[in-house]
Amino acid sequence: MLTFKNLAFTFTLAIGAVATGCAADSPDDNDPNNPDNPNNPDGTPKQLDASGKFQMRSSFDLATNAPGKVGEVTRAIIDATDSPEDPSLWVIERVIEKMPSGAFKTAMNTAKGFIAGYVNDRILDLAPDFVSTMVQVGQDFGQIAKNFGLNETLEVTKTADGYTAVHTALGAHFKIDAMESDHNFSDFSVANIVVQNVGLTLDQTGNLGIADHKLGITFGSVLRVGLDGAIIPMIDPTAHNLGELLQHKVDCLKVGTAIRDAVASVIGYGGPVSTYETACKQGLVAGAGVIYSKISDIDSSALEFSMAGAAKALDKNGDKQVDSIATGAWTGNLSYAGTPAPLAGATFYAERM
Repeated sequence: MLTFKNLAFTFTLAIGAVATGCAADSPDDNDPNNPDNPNNPDGTPKQLDASGKFQMRSSFDLATNAPGKVGEVTRAIIDATDSPEDPSLWVIERVIEKMPSGAFKTAMNTAKGFIAGYVNDRILDLAPDFVSTMVQVGQDFGQIAKNFGLNETLEVTKTADGYTAVHTALGAHFKIDAMESDHNFSDFSVANIVVQNVGLTLDQTGNLGIADHKLGITFGSVLRVGLDGAIIPMIDPTAHNLGELLQHKVDCLKVGTAIRDAVASVIGYGGPVSTYETACKQGLVAGAGVIYSKISDIDSSALEFSMAGAAKALDKNGDKQVDSIATGAWTGNLSYAGTPAPLAGATFYAERM
């Protein structure tokens, strides 16, 4: 009887071992690559899928191949600080432009150099931060070009023979010194840039390709976003545009007094200070307008990115859906007014939304 019980127990263990072994060898119904997976009825392994909408960031170094008219903007800023009589001469020239015709305007034109020197002797009191502010604005323009970014979306749709995508630029990303900021185009009345029917390929090792397409940017509008949205608030959080920034950096009442005294020393009478103060304020706004017009002139031709992308698609949770796009690199040309130059330092990445 004992022997029988031992045999029965041994048989039971053997049956259990076989059952356990079968369970270990049974197909995993949660394995998407398992042909016997009931959730994969056609018997083919589930393929990596890139369809969906992705939040995307592209970065470019435009300083190497910056369009010529960007240089004109920088020169217009430097013009306010590059003469021995600056910034007084620059300010006085703006005042003269806005002065009403008459003896005082004639005297200022005739003795412009003398008046500029007279005012410059008092510049630390009249506009102590003007030169450093204008130099900073010019330098920050260079950093915008060096570290220019686009905030985008990539909306991918599966087709019979692959994928097609809509590539949309929604705003700009700027890096100035260690400060980074993002600005929607819509907040500055700048239209989004939308490119339809962009080809996209994906192999099952995760290599993702974005076909060559053109992204036309009104770069002057983007620079205006950078100036008003990023550069100026860093220098003076209370200023909303260049005209306000200049007026905050120049004491027009004191400038008007100094000019009145200088004119009086030339013709014996300088007139009311308010005349010069008003012209100073109007002149600074007009000077800012000159710089803005240089920026607008850039948009006479589009800055066109002709580019194709290569990246690695990552499935982080094993569901065969691409979750992120990493190590992306753009290749192609940057063209302005019909003159192409190779893209420099052009990268991108994206995350599923």
